[in-house]
Amino acid sequence: MFHSRLHFFSRLMISLTLAAGLAALAGGAKAQDKRQNTPGEFDFYVLSLSWSPSFCEEAAERGGRSQTQCSGRPYAFVVHGLWPQYENGFPEYCQRPSPRLNRSIVSSMLDLMPAPGLIFNEWDKHGTCSGLADRSYFETIRKARAAIKIPAEYLDLSEAKTVAPAEVEEAFIKANPGLSNAAVSITCNRTRLSEVRICLSKDLQFRACEEIDRRACRRDQVAMPPIRGG
Repeated sequence: MFHSRLHFFSRLMISLTLAAGLAALAGGAKAQDKRQNTPGEFDFYVLSLSWSPSFCEEAAERGGRSQTQCSGRPYAFVVHGLWPQYENGFPEYCQRPSPRLNRSIVSSMLDLMPAPGLIFNEWDKHGTCSGLADRSYFETIRKARAAIKIPAEYLDLSEAKTVAPAEVEEAFIKANPGLSNAAVSITCNRTRLSEVRICLSKDLQFRACEEIDRRACRRDQVAMPPIRGG
């Protein structure tokens, strides 16, 4: 009798474990947006502004080839990209192969995104998900960037600075009326400030984005290397 009950409970536990596993798989399937990678089907944009001096210091540490933006004129915040997002997750590489990007567009964007490789990559990975033609997508990037004012203290940073991520966030909020903590996120690596990410609606208005905020830098302080030549 004892062995019979033990066998019964063993089978019951196996059944419950399998059921839990199937439920987890179902939950994972629901987590992926049903519109996954359909061009033009997304909820909002993230405008990502990269602190170029941090990027260049990291590139130098990796010993890679000199990056265009690290050997030309000095840069502060540059546009990393304008990324279509879902409320949970994001699309990427929505057209394979991606439509060929006109080189005149690349040349026209170098003032904001100072590396041809970056521009091509952003089009392939994110631009193809926007539902916009290449020229319209990069015009939208320019409009989004023009809508953001960089705080004065970060325009010409001549000396290395140690900052709290919350301090940078508040500086952007102060410089951009209507921007709230719920719509901006600061990212970092182990020691340096990496990016400021601002959430925008499809018509480029500030909007909250909980998932982006959850990925924010959690360090108390990070370094901001000075602008090249500073």
